[in-house]
Amino acid sequence: MRPGDGFVVLVAALAVGVSFPLLWAGGRPERAVVRVDGKVVAEFPLTAPRRYTVAGPLGETVIEIAPGRARVLSDPGPRQYCVQQGWLTRPNAIAICAPNHVSLSLSGREASHDSLNY
Repeated sequence: MRPGDGFVVLVAALAVGVSFPLLWAGGRPERAVVRVDGKVVAEFPLTAPRRYTVAGPLGETVIEIAPGRARVLSDPGPRQYCVQQGWLTRPNAIAICAPNHVSLSLSGREASHDSLNY
């Protein structure tokens, strides 16, 4: 290796490191979509704080919305997986409260990914 090769490798690694967040970041979420049994029951813009309560088979699920993000605040499900998801901040992010048949997702113009596979 010549003396300048290390510098070139360092600059290339830095360029790759900086490009990943810029190229792979999705757009900003614009709306929170609440579904029960797969049907949309409410849509809210992510511009103002609010709470929304939706009824499911097990009881009430509380959705909290803040500017640019949303979360499931409480749910009657036994394992609380959707509550443990925390704040959703990216387009197409989703929290599913399966026992109560309720889901919360974020939508926007640009998604952070094309699809999900399970």
